[in-house]
Amino acid sequence: MSKKTRTVELTTPFEQNSDTSWISEYPRPQMKRDSCFSLCGEWEYSVYHNDGEESLGSITVPFVPESRLSGIKRNLEKGEMYIYRKSFSLADDFNKGRVLLHFGAADQVVEVWLNGVFVGEHKGGYLPFSFDITDKIKSGENLLRVEGIDDLDTELAYGKQRIKRGGMWYTPISGIWQPVWIESVPENYISRIKLTPDLEGVTIESEGGGEEKILKITTPDGEIEHTYSGDSAYVKIEFPHLWSPEDPYLYSFTLTAGEDRIESYFALRTVGIKKVGKHSYICLNGKPYFFHGLLDQGYYSDGIYTPASPDGFKWDILKMKELGFNTLRKHIKIEPDLFYYYCDKYGMIVFQDMVNSGKYNWLIDTALPNIGLKRWFKKKASQYRRYCFEADSKETAELLYNHPSVCYYTIFNEGWGQYDSDKVYDMLKAFDGARIWDSTSGWFAKKNSDVLSEHIYFRRVRLKDHPERPTVLSEFGGYSCRIDGHVFNLDKNYGYTSYKSAKEFEEALLRLYRNEIIPAIKCGLSGAILTQVSDIEDETNGLVTYDRRVVKVDAQRMSALADELKKVFMENSQ
Repeated sequence: MSKKTRTVELTTPFEQNSDTSWISEYPRPQMKRDSCFSLCGEWEYSVYHNDGEESLGSITVPFVPESRLSGIKRNLEKGEMYIYRKSFSLADDFNKGRVLLHFGAADQVVEVWLNGVFVGEHKGGYLPFSFDITDKIKSGENLLRVEGIDDLDTELAYGKQRIKRGGMWYTPISGIWQPVWIESVPENYISRIKLTPDLEGVTIESEGGGEEKILKITTPDGEIEHTYSGDSAYVKIEFPHLWSPEDPYLYSFTLTAGEDRIESYFALRTVGIKKVGKHSYICLNGKPYFFHGLLDQGYYSDGIYTPASPDGFKWDILKMKELGFNTLRKHIKIEPDLFYYYCDKYGMIVFQDMVNSGKYNWLIDTALPNIGLKRWFKKKASQYRRYCFEADSKETAELLYNHPSVCYYTIFNEGWGQYDSDKVYDMLKAFDGARIWDSTSGWFAKKNSDVLSEHIYFRRVRLKDHPERPTVLSEFGGYSCRIDGHVFNLDKNYGYTSYKSAKEFEEALLRLYRNEIIPAIKCGLSGAILTQVSDIEDETNGLVTYDRRVVKVDAQRMSALADELKKVFMENSQ
């Protein structure tokens, strides 16, 4: 029998207000109304298994039952069903016509009941879903019941979860892991807005609401008021203030349509590709831009999938900016809307991954490609998995369309679940042609992709000139450094090339950038994504520890490196 490894509970600085923060933060800043009743907080929680239903007491939403902050700290076993119950009452004047129940995300298949009446179901653990509960809600006390299963069905999106966690695979989660809330809207309400900017103005499209629309935009030069009929309007900004990580300016606006009114924001920015000299580059606002980034997997030692408070998102974004980075590659996970809002607000570009499904093969998908043997073995994908992946990918692109920080999408990562990448690229590029699409991050490239995307870990970074497509080093580094007292696994460690001290770790990173990344810029490199923001469970290859209490590198030296990268890039991309 193998010896069980010893793990340690690590607290974060964000836990002091974890009881109230997810309740007080408005969950969807780009569709804000004056109606929001949060259902975060204490719920009853039980598990149904062969012996019947077993009560486990109360659980704190939105933290998964596997986490310490949930109050449960128990893995859902295969074949079990979780059951959440929440009693609530709404004020008599809350209902304006329709009442909507929103879930940020719940893993993996759920059914929802209200006052004993079936409301609906949802499959997939990473995307929001809503139900109209107007006809099922009553005055006084209401009882909401959420039932679900999570057997880590690989036909559906599952991300970095593994039943037997370890190495680059992490603790599996289940249940509700994003905010749950209720809002009331008029009978005829704005169900969706779509914001498409250019460098001079913005097109605002909407669905629902009254025929006549009143748009009010706040600018540094005063308020723009625009009244129009129909579902679309273009508004030109006289003195446009463009968005970038260096100057993340947001225009706030209100849209009134009949009895409905929402608050929102947009930014003026474009993303595209331009050939300069013999190389092609990704451009921000029409100019070549170097995307100096980090892999960001979105795991926390307190709530696993959800930080103790939204301050966890803010801290990661602002700390990485302080270290000189301008890009986060959100890896195999879709975050609550607040994460993308903070990236918009504070100026952090997001490279967003689609969440993988399908079987994983360590030899074919990881080991052989890392040593240069990148032969593609065609994989089977059932019609059901294809449907789910393509529907989820399109829904992800629709969900994040209005966020200016989201500039780039990855469809398949390292062959995980990859099939017909050219076809999927064509579908998604047609849906959103205003962003960069990386079809196959790492290896197994086919014909259609906006970029050449490389992962290099166990060999020197040497790139060839590719004049027709920008080159992105979408993963590299992975250097490991354990910090005593801030390590999750006391017995096992995972990373590529280990260093005994933070000083050695920092020096190795600086050498890597100066000896390999900067020379690669001269070959047309458009962006480089270092692994990674934080340690995660067994992995100790983060710039900060899993508990976010220790930063392993010096901010001044890292910021100076960022300036050096920018200078070399500008010299080579003019």
